[in-house]
Amino acid sequence: MVRTVNGDWLIRGRDGRLSVYLSTDEAVLCRAESAPGGPWGPVRRVGGAQRLHGGFALARGADGYTHLAAWRPTRGEEHGLLHSTHFRPLLAPLDWLPVGHPNRQGARTGDPAVAVDEAGRAYVFVRNRGLGVHTVNQKSLGGWNAWHDLRGSKVHEHLVAVTAESGLVAVYATNPDGILRWHQEEAGARPVPGDPLRTSVEPGTLSALPTSKEHTTLYYTDPEGTLHAWRPGEDPVPLLPAAGPGPVATLRCDLDGHDCTILAQRSASGRIAFAAYPTEQESAGLWWTESGPQLPTDTRVSLTTDAEGRVVAATATPEGVLRVSRQKDEPGLALAAWQEIP
Repeated sequence: MVRTVNGDWLIRGRDGRLSVYLSTDEAVLCRAESAPGGPWGPVRRVGGAQRLHGGFALARGADGYTHLAAWRPTRGEEHGLLHSTHFRPLLAPLDWLPVGHPNRQGARTGDPAVAVDEAGRAYVFVRNRGLGVHTVNQKSLGGWNAWHDLRGSKVHEHLVAVTAESGLVAVYATNPDGILRWHQEEAGARPVPGDPLRTSVEPGTLSALPTSKEHTTLYYTDPEGTLHAWRPGEDPVPLLPAAGPGPVATLRCDLDGHDCTILAQRSASGRIAFAAYPTEQESAGLWWTESGPQLPTDTRVSLTTDAEGRVVAATATPEGVLRVSRQKDEPGLALAAWQEIP
């Protein structure tokens, strides 16, 4: 059974090869193209034989390296967080190394989230036992700093971490009052709280995308099922009814010479729905277009661009069946037929 993934799990490495990362009940699995656009290699286990708790987080740094975080059982009902780095798709990821627990010890407290700053340092965020948020980050010369309490209250489990175009890291969370955020004011600094957004938000629906040098756009769904876009300092903008449950996958790319944002989500029909609009121009309007076969509930979708700049979409079913579709060589967001990866 494929478990929760927090982050874009379809990654283009620094050598142009695409990789996917999936989680089972006890492990994180990865596989990669043998060459950019070529056939896919076998499934490999990340970090050796270490047994994990299902679900993990990942983020790609500007250097093309992928950082992963996951929980492992330690003793009894206690758990600890682990970190691994994957430098190139055809190399084995590094072994899992412990980074501790937000409350020093205890049970799993929530899904981790990961972001990587411009210097290649990973920041791990997780809800703590008191329902606030803790973070721990890598030092410049190796090792990890101490855990730091960002505070917050009544935080829901799912966090979203993001690195802005400036290289500064931010993390978003929801609670019964709306959306909380913490952000760096300078490189290497601890994130500090920003003004929260008081709004009605469905927990587990956040996703974030850097959309300009000045802004990161946060997407969320309200309890009535409307998808919104929000940039701190502005009012949230209702976009359209969400295609389905959970967060939307996001991608910023060039379409026909225009800076565009693409959204994707498994729809109520079971197919993958896509929408695109000029980046940060929500007033232009957008609509869903469905693609591919009907897929099971809890199917995941992720987006990236390949070595040739084409949009690539991937889906993974709860049973681990992987499908990939690439943009056709024609105007607009036209995707080729979905291919199941054996």
